[in-house]
Amino acid sequence: MFISVPLYVGLRYLRAKRRNQFISFVSTFSLLGMAFGVMALIAVMSVMNGFDKELKQRILSVTPHILVQAPTDSDWQLVAANVKGTQGVVSSAPYIHTSALISYQSGMQGVEVQGVLPELEQYVSVVDQHMRMGKLSDLKAGAYNVIVGRLLARNLGVMPGDKLLLTLPQVQVTPAGLFPRVKRFTVSGVFEVGAQADQNLAIIHMRDAQKILRMAQKADGLRIKTSDIYRAGSIASELDLALGANYQAIDWSQTQGSLFQAVKMEKMVIGILLMIVVAVAAFNIISSLILMVADKRSDIAVLRTMGMTAAQVMAVFMVQGLAVGLLGILIGAISGCLLGLFIGDLVTWFEVLTGRYIFDPSIYFISQLPSDLQSTDVVIVCATATVLSLLATIYPAWRATRIQPADALRYE
Repeated sequence: MFISVPLYVGLRYLRAKRRNQFISFVSTFSLLGMAFGVMALIAVMSVMNGFDKELKQRILSVTPHILVQAPTDSDWQLVAANVKGTQGVVSSAPYIHTSALISYQSGMQGVEVQGVLPELEQYVSVVDQHMRMGKLSDLKAGAYNVIVGRLLARNLGVMPGDKLLLTLPQVQVTPAGLFPRVKRFTVSGVFEVGAQADQNLAIIHMRDAQKILRMAQKADGLRIKTSDIYRAGSIASELDLALGANYQAIDWSQTQGSLFQAVKMEKMVIGILLMIVVAVAAFNIISSLILMVADKRSDIAVLRTMGMTAAQVMAVFMVQGLAVGLLGILIGAISGCLLGLFIGDLVTWFEVLTGRYIFDPSIYFISQLPSDLQSTDVVIVCATATVLSLLATIYPAWRATRIQPADALRYE
C-alpha cells in the first residue's frame, strides 16, 4: 500500500493535463535534455573507444610488444634462445635502431632507421603484410636497399628504384676535416600500416646497418611478439629476472603508454563535460517539480486530509520526477546505442551525399570514423543519469511535505 499509492498518483500526475502549460514545457524540456545528454555521452564514448582501439591496432602492429635492450658486447642469438622458452613469447627478432637524415633531390627529412633481418622480422611485425610496392624480402645483405613508409615516400617524391642519401649522426675524419657519414641506398619497397611509421620509418637490412654503424655482428636488442599484448608487462618482468641486470625488457605500455593514457584522459574529460548536459536536465527536473508542487497545493492538502503520510506525499513527487528522468534515459540509451553502432556508416553516407571527406585518407591515417560501443559505458552513463535524476527529485518532494493542509485549503 505504501508503494502502490504514491506510484499510482505520481504516474497519474505525469499523464494528467496541466493547468499551467509552462510546467508541461519544462517537463518536456527536461525529458529531451536527459535523452540528448545520455545519447551524446554514449555516442561520444563509443567514438573515443573506437579511436583507442584503432590506435592500438595500428601502432602496436609495428611497435614491438616487448623490447629487450642488450649490452653492445652481447650475442643476440644467445639472448633469443633464452627468451624463446618464456611462456607467452611467440617470436623474437633482432634489431638495430638509429636516427638519420634522409634526402632525395631537394627533399630532406629526419627519420628513424631500423635494421632488421627480413626472415625473422615478418614474425614480429606486420610490415610484410602491408607492402604497397615491393616485398620485405627484397632487403638483401650488401645490396643497401631501403623500404620506406608511404607518407615518407610521398613527401620525398620517391618510387622503387630511386636512390636516397642517408646521413648518419656520426662523423668521419678525412684530410679535409670532419664530415658526417653518408651512404646511398636504393628504394626497394613502400609500406603502409596506417600509423606514424608511414611518415618517419625507414627499414634496411641488419647486415647493412651493422656495416654503416660499425657494429660488427652485434644488435641493439630483440623485438618480441607476445600471445597477449595485455600480458606484455608481466612477461617483460619475467624476462628482466631471467636475463639479468645487464638486460632491460620494456613493454609497449612504457614506450607508447603516454599516448594511450592521453586518449584515456581525453575520453574521461569529454565524458565529464558532456555529463553537464545531463546535470542541466536534472536541474530542469527540479524546476518542473517545484512548479508542480506549487500547482498541486490543494491536491496535496486533500491527500493529506485523506490520511496520506508525509513520506507518501514525498514519494509521489519523487516517482513523477524519476519517471521523467528514466523515460529520457531510456530514449537516450536506445538512440545512443544505435548512433554508436552506426555512426561510421552515417558519416560515410554524409561523405557520399556531400562529396566531401571528413577524414581524408590522403591526410589522415583513417578513412572513416571508428566506433566501439561497450556495454560498460552504457551502464555507467545510465546509472549516473539515474542517480542524478533521483537526487533532483529529493528537494521538491521534501517541499511538498511542508505544505500544511489548513493553509492550502483556506481559500479553496
